[in-house]
Amino acid sequence: MVPGSAGAVGANVALARSLRRRRSAAPDEKERGALSTADWRRPQVRWTWRGMHLLLLVLLVVWCLGPLLLLAKFAFTPTQDILTAPMLVFPNGATLDNVDQAWNRYHIGQYFLNTVWVALGSWFVQVLVATTGGYVLSVLRPRWARALNWAVLTTLFVPAVVLLIPLYKIVVDPPVGTTLINNYLAVWLPAGASAFNVVLVARFFDSLPREVFEAARVDGAGPFRMFWSIVLPMSRPIVGVVSVFAVIASWKDFLWPFLVLKSETVKPLSVYLQSMANVDKGTLMAALAISTLIPVVMFLVFQRMFLRGAGLGGAVKG
Repeated sequence: MVPGSAGAVGANVALARSLRRRRSAAPDEKERGALSTADWRRPQVRWTWRGMHLLLLVLLVVWCLGPLLLLAKFAFTPTQDILTAPMLVFPNGATLDNVDQAWNRYHIGQYFLNTVWVALGSWFVQVLVATTGGYVLSVLRPRWARALNWAVLTTLFVPAVVLLIPLYKIVVDPPVGTTLINNYLAVWLPAGASAFNVVLVARFFDSLPREVFEAARVDGAGPFRMFWSIVLPMSRPIVGVVSVFAVIASWKDFLWPFLVLKSETVKPLSVYLQSMANVDKGTLMAALAISTLIPVVMFLVFQRMFLRGAGLGGAVKG
């Protein structure tokens, strides 16, 4: 027998036993939480915690979904019922008159379409600036990238209200061309100057494997080809997050569109709804319900991509 072989065999056996113990204990560790398995076997503890979970779920549903469900009910409730019995479920039946009045008499469809154009343009500009800016700061990394990164971070500490007056003067009298008042570009272009999105995308790009970029450079891929064929396909989660943020922010924005989109042909819903404060309450509720459709539908469609990218975890598994 080779000297020391018995000790090596014994060490291997001990290591194998240790691995088996860890594997057998793994399910218990995964299931471990605030309460142990013995605590969960006690009926009082189990029913108390399940009751607390149910109560918390009910509170979250009422707090988060309650206003939306109530708004949807008001959209099909006669005005008299809204004023006299707002919490009852259609005491005198439902009606479509509110939606018909909002859509046909007050032309909500026109302003709804205007808001869609505002949101689409803002989304495109924000995604374009965020992805290209993050690509420069995180992947290309020129010599002045650190100074540019600090400059972008500095703008996060400047209140947006402070920039209203100089930005409005630029829109009224731009350096090139004529005034941008009542032009969608007056909303699209400032929306792209979002330092938060650039920083968010740059931090995500930092988590991408550098070996892929080096291999692409060795294969002769240029900056544009690497951005379009490698970086963007790997960045779908963060692009989804930025898209949701961009559309929702532009959809609910009021102050800036109120200043630059004054014409009835380009006015979005957020600006038009404030002029409906004195109309019939049922019609107003129907108009408000219509204005919430796009953000709700968009989140429901992209919720998986949004929740996956919100954690900003590793881009590549394995």
